[in-house]
Amino acid sequence: MENQINKILVPVDFSDYSKSSLKYAVNFSKYFKAEMILIYVVEPVIYPPDFSMGQIAIPSINTEWDQRAKEELDKLAKSEIHGDVKVKTIIKTGKPFMEIIETAEEEDIDLIIIATHGHSGVEHILFGSTAEKVVRKAPCPVLTLREPVKGFKYKDVLKKK
Repeated sequence: MENQINKILVPVDFSDYSKSSLKYAVNFSKYFKAEMILIYVVEPVIYPPDFSMGQIAIPSINTEWDQRAKEELDKLAKSEIHGDVKVKTIIKTGKPFMEIIETAEEEDIDLIIIATHGHSGVEHILFGSTAEKVVRKAPCPVLTLREPVKGFKYKDVLKKK
């Protein structure tokens, strides 16, 4: 089948929003028998107190962060993903939206399922939204979820068959 969903990319930032979208994505993956790829992006940025020097990346700390992030992501995958869902975890360093898009290309992803954090007002204007940037630049369809996540429970889908 041409439009088969074989690989689903799920960005995780360990917020409640992304944990909800992960639960949703698990049901989605089961339904389509798709592999799930979880990605967490470490932003290597430290802001000096006076901002005069802009952003400074400190690489030595990053390897430790990457290792901890990998452990946490694997732990989350174990606790949330059961059954016969094939799962892979990826840790990247950089700007989240760029790394998510790059990973979608590298891994030949069919669908990205991403949580929106519902920033509003000034915060949204200053930081934009990772989800929004992913939607605009992704090489594949993107399903955005916001709280409360409604619908698509795997059991419900099976009942309808």
